[in-house]
Amino acid sequence: MEKITSFTIDHIKLQPGIYVSRKDHIGEECVTTFDIRMTSPNEEPVMNTAELHTIEHLGATFLRNDPEVSDRVIYFGPMGCRTGFYLLLAGDLESEEIVELVRRMFLFIRDFEGEVPGAAARDCGNYLDLNLNMAKYLANKYYTGVLEHIGRDRLVYPE
Repeated sequence: MEKITSFTIDHIKLQPGIYVSRKDHIGEECVTTFDIRMTSPNEEPVMNTAELHTIEHLGATFLRNDPEVSDRVIYFGPMGCRTGFYLLLAGDLESEEIVELVRRMFLFIRDFEGEVPGAAARDCGNYLDLNLNMAKYLANKYYTGVLEHIGRDRLVYPE
């Protein structure tokens, strides 16, 4: 059985960044999957489910309401390894093209005040597993440590 694309990336060399994970063509349309890597795999602790879940709720809410991309958002959700998120957007895109969007999203998460969207039993299957303070901390860490001055080495997968 062939390895799936994401298992062919050298996770020992992989650092936090924004990467094009894959591009899928559906008819004449292209869907770009982005790897929004927040932690260094196998090097630093993974995110706990509560903050991961909170970032998912806030990130999805931001993206689905952003006038620039809301109609192109297909999916935003966590990686099983808990080191980051996948963002699927309609279009044949490159990492550089979404840096500003990801910056805005993480500033939104970092600065969010109030009740987390979807934090109710009728809205979410695990609404008690949320941690806004830690999500804000991690969003700020990713923003200041990666997004603020992101370079090409954090936009293209290592070889």
